[in-house]
Amino acid sequence: MAELLGDAVIAARLTELAGWERSGGVIRRTVTAPSFPTAVALVDEVARAAENAGHHPDIDIRYRSVTFALSTHDAGGLTAKDFDLAERVDQLAAEHDAT
Repeated sequence: MAELLGDAVIAARLTELAGWERSGGVIRRTVTAPSFPTAVALVDEVARAAENAGHHPDIDIRYRSVTFALSTHDAGGLTAKDFDLAERVDQLAAEHDAT
């Protein structure tokens, strides 16, 4: 099982991720894609990346807005896996011109 991160480490890691916010044991970011099909394509690529990492985010699609919520459920909070996947989400969002 992944090791939970302490508050200081979480705060430091969040400074490296633009647009991500912490809410308890979850980090969350909402991006806006240029179109609905682009939003769905982004979610599809994030789903593949998450599957490859063995780590699965909660995802909410509302037209062009996509919210990603990351937490390591089996660890009961935030771990390095969440921040690694957040970085990948950011890369994929940029590739899809989602801001």
